[in-house]
Parts: sequence; C-alpha cells; structure tokens
Amino acid sequence: MLYGSECWAVKQQQLHKMNVAEMRMLRWMCGKTRKDRIRNIEIQRQVGVTPIDTKIREGRLRWFGHLQRRPTNAPTRKLDSIETVKIRRGRGRPKLTWDALIRKDLNDLESSPSIALN
Repeated sequence: MLYGSECWAVKQQQLHKMNVAEMRMLRWMCGKTRKDRIRNIEIQRQVGVTPIDTKIREGRLRWFGHLQRRPTNAPTRKLDSIETVKIRRGRGRPKLTWDALIRKDLNDLESSPSIALN
C-alpha cells in the first residue's frame, strides 16, 4: 500500500483513507470487527504495527536523505535547481508540494536538512 510513498505529497484526506484501509486490514487479521468496539491503538498494539503516517514520514525523510547525498550533477538533484516559471496561479489553496512536506516533517522533528547527510 505504501509503494513509492516517499515521493508522494500526501494530503490529510488521503492519509485518512489509507489509515482507514490499514485498520480494516488489521481488524480482519485479528478477527475483530467494529462491533467489538476495540480502539485502533489497541489493535495496532496487538499486531505490533506503527501508524501509517509515521511510516510515510520515515520513508519520505529517508528518500530526502538519499537525494541530499547524491552529487549535484545527478538528474534528481538538478530538479532542485530548476526555477519554476512565475505564472498567475488560479483561485484556491496552493497545491501541496513535496518540498513543503519535507520542511514540515523536519520542523516537527526539530531537525535541520543537514542531518540528512549523516
């Protein structure tokens, strides 16, 4: 379910849908139903699984570290230096970018991008 998730700019709605799907699978594995009224945390503790949002963040930060360790002339690093054309944006909220998610993850963990080089 998380294949390639290190490159996704995941929104909260998408994260919630993946969490629901994961919990349905875990409940099915345990033989429990929603009627049993067992909390999600208890099911995750029984199976020994960490929450899906943590797994996605770990993968995203691992991929970020991989990209930071690449030489600057590598194709994946060249994308960082490409400047976007300034065009008039449409109405509504700006699109969520992968860079913004990385910055948010690093702020949540109170670390800097230089930590990725280690």
